[in-house]
Amino acid sequence: MNYLNTPRLLSLDFFRGLTVAAMILVNNPGSWGNIYAPLEHAEWHGCTPTDLVFPFFLFIVGVSIAYAMGSKKPDHTAHNKTILKALKRGLTLFGLGLFLAFFPRNFSDFDFVASLKTIRIPGVLQRIGVVFFLSSIVFLKFSERNIFRIIIVILISYWALMTFVPVPGIGYANLEKETNLGAWLDRSVLTEAHLWKAARTWDPEGMLSTLPAIATCLFGVLVGIYLKRKDIEPATKIAWLFSVGCLATIFGLIWDLEFPINKSLWTSSYVLYTGGLATIVLALSYWIIDINHYNRFTKPFVIYGVNAITVFFVSGLMPRLVNMIKIKQADGEEIGALTAFYKTFFVPYFSPINASLAYAIAFILFFYVILWVMYKKNIIIKV
Repeated sequence: MNYLNTPRLLSLDFFRGLTVAAMILVNNPGSWGNIYAPLEHAEWHGCTPTDLVFPFFLFIVGVSIAYAMGSKKPDHTAHNKTILKALKRGLTLFGLGLFLAFFPRNFSDFDFVASLKTIRIPGVLQRIGVVFFLSSIVFLKFSERNIFRIIIVILISYWALMTFVPVPGIGYANLEKETNLGAWLDRSVLTEAHLWKAARTWDPEGMLSTLPAIATCLFGVLVGIYLKRKDIEPATKIAWLFSVGCLATIFGLIWDLEFPINKSLWTSSYVLYTGGLATIVLALSYWIIDINHYNRFTKPFVIYGVNAITVFFVSGLMPRLVNMIKIKQADGEEIGALTAFYKTFFVPYFSPINASLAYAIAFILFFYVILWVMYKKNIIIKV
């Protein structure tokens, strides 16, 4: 989120930019068949560094809500207007996600009607939009104590739903990919035609798992409220944030024994584990950058952070556009221009896995140059 007219923590901008850069890194390897293990998602249960990226971003969204809307919370007459703005932003994000899902990879065989019938409805931007809107309402309408209670109710309710409610057509509760309650709900409401194309029978950004994703954002909201307090010394804030982060991480690992940490299901243990780690990272960044003023290294990430949604969206769109340009190879095969660029400038000079990584890094640097120019010209695209 870009809330440039409100007081902001440099550490939060740094954390946001770091997270978005990590998103782009893991989403754009040169070859999906050659990826270092930490840059891949866990096969199902478990958590890799890549599985931290999305919840970290939602956590940051929550912190940003507390900073951006904090002045509006006491003024109840401003709530409706603020909620309307949040709705518009949420719908915009949802629409951008649908646009990426709908945008063809090849116009030559594009069928508009057929694409509408099979467009994937859930997605990363769609989830961000829904979570942002609902979390904004909760922040405006409820006290800190009640927000904490809402998080607890969400986590316990989701655990009960996923582990005790029998799945229609299956007969028992389970956490398997195709037969869990969330997968059944997505197929029943959205139908298989509108789910993740790599699976069709389930979706990693499905409807039911968006509920605990809201808890991740509200976790960030509470951290943001605490960081904004002016009656607490910075050293005390850091001590409390580290303590809360460590406790949440430990509780997440303990709950993992019964309700496994799982990104695709966004399990309650995953919320606590990733929320705790995000709190620790933010506390460490706050101590280094905002308190001790070691900030020379932050500029590249701040540049990424101020146009976070823009660069995420464009980084998903650009490869499709460029690969529509076909280049004929020596063997007569036609491949996309970006694929040809990868095969020409990376594959011959690195091992397969390092070529894939080098391409992803080059992708980040390419967008950094564009974002740097935008930053220098004070071009901030708000969503």
